[in-house]
Order: sequence, then structure tokens, then C-alpha cells
Amino acid sequence: MPTLAEKREQLLTLIRSFESCAVAFSAGVDSTVVAKAAHLALGEKAVAVTGTSASLAAGELDEARSLAERIAIRHVVISTDEFANSSYTQNAPDRCYHCKTELYTQLDGLTDRLGVEVVLNGANIDDASDYRPGMKAAAEHHVRSPLAECGFTKADVRALAEAWGLPVGDKPATPCLSSRVAYGEEVTPERLRMIDGAEQLLREQGLRNVRVRYHRGDLARIEVPADEIAKLVSAATRSVLAGQLRQLGFKFVTIDLEGFRSGSLNSLVQLTTSDSSAKSP
Repeated sequence: MPTLAEKREQLLTLIRSFESCAVAFSAGVDSTVVAKAAHLALGEKAVAVTGTSASLAAGELDEARSLAERIAIRHVVISTDEFANSSYTQNAPDRCYHCKTELYTQLDGLTDRLGVEVVLNGANIDDASDYRPGMKAAAEHHVRSPLAECGFTKADVRALAEAWGLPVGDKPATPCLSSRVAYGEEVTPERLRMIDGAEQLLREQGLRNVRVRYHRGDLARIEVPADEIAKLVSAATRSVLAGQLRQLGFKFVTIDLEGFRSGSLNSLVQLTTSDSSAKSP
């Protein structure tokens, strides 16, 4: 098995084979490692691009700017318009496909202006084990996934982030806010503001891995690690949080006794043969 150092060199060699690149940069650990690698490999010929919309959680754009400055990579911020697409807002299980199609279409339109040859994303080989319709959009737009191509697991990515001194090595996964809305429930900016506000409140309680899932009837289903559920059910904390979430617009507030599970809503998706291609990096 290749060592982390060998995978790192393979990653840098792959990116050097491009004349220039744009990295789809969300400030998560995966895209941050790709942005760092792109800057090391290509210098000024690499650019990080962050898409913003109502689905971006509070603070993530500021963190993207800070990380890009730390890496010293050129950084461009664009506004995406996935909410204009009813196929996105209707929130079928392929919602992410329509979101990534919007992002990659915009990036395609920017390649000449930015002077880049190829678009890179942060997908790693572990992503193939979950339902990832956004990868179908990546394939359609010829987006490359250098981490996956070089055999990086999520653990490898976190280890390389630590080795490079990047402050995101232990950052929890931060998918877009729309991923918290149960499939079939309309995605709206107002519902995403409710979710974002609720998750911010929970983080103020010292919780890092947290999801607030939106279900029909303005119901909030809170997921935290199982060993931290007790923090939420003390009389004082429970009463305060329930009141605050109601002020945000939730009518019902529940705690998931199974605890935090990344992508838990995907358990409701029945994968078909055609869906399986969406999981390939």
C-alpha cells in the first residue's frame, strides 16, 4: 500500500500535469487539501473558486477566504443560482446533481476568463460508498477528482491536512444546508435560514458534529453524537433550545436517539442501476 508521502507526491505530480486549474473550493477539508496541492504544484496558475447561495452555512465564506489567504492561492467568489431551478427546489433525491450542474456550468463559463485548463473537485475514494448524484454532474462537465484518482481515503486527506499545517484536519463535514431538508420537502431560503440558525445555536452549546434535519410540518430532528445527547436533554438546556428553535420557525423539536449520522437522509433513497453511476468518482 502506498504511504501518505507517496500519495502526496502522486497528487502533486498529477496536478502538475495540468497547465492550470480551478479548484471548486468549499473550505471543507477535501477541497482545502486540493487547493493547497494545486498551489504547491502550479503556483499562480491555480485558482480556488467558491460558490455562494442561500445554501451556504453562516461563516463558511469567511473561512474560505481565510484559508485561501493562508494557502496563498488566488481566490474567486461567485454567486450560484440553483434556486431558480425547480428541479433543485423540489428536492428529489437527485437535488445535488442540479446544484453541482449549476456550479460546474458557471465554472465552465469562467475558464477562459480565469485562464485555467481544468476544474478540480475534492472527491475522495470514500465518497463512492455513499449516494453522490453530484458526481454525475462532475463527470458530465469533465471535472477531475485528483484525491480519488490518487487513492486518497478521507483519513488520508485529514492526515495530509495535518501534515501541511492546515487548520481543517479535524473539521467536521459541512455539506450544504439543503442536505438537511428531507427529500420531497421544498428547499427554500427561509427553511435553510431556520436550519442554519438552529445549528449555530447548538454549536454555541459546544457541539461540533451536529445536524438539524427539516421534516414536514416544520419539525426539527436534531442529530448529535450519541455520547453527547445527554447535554441536550437536561431540563435547562432542553427548555432553552426548544424555545429558541420555535422562535426560528420550527413547530416541533425532536432529538434523534440514534445520534449523528452523516447523510442519514440517504437511507431513504432506493438506489437503482442508473443511480450507481452517480457514486463513481
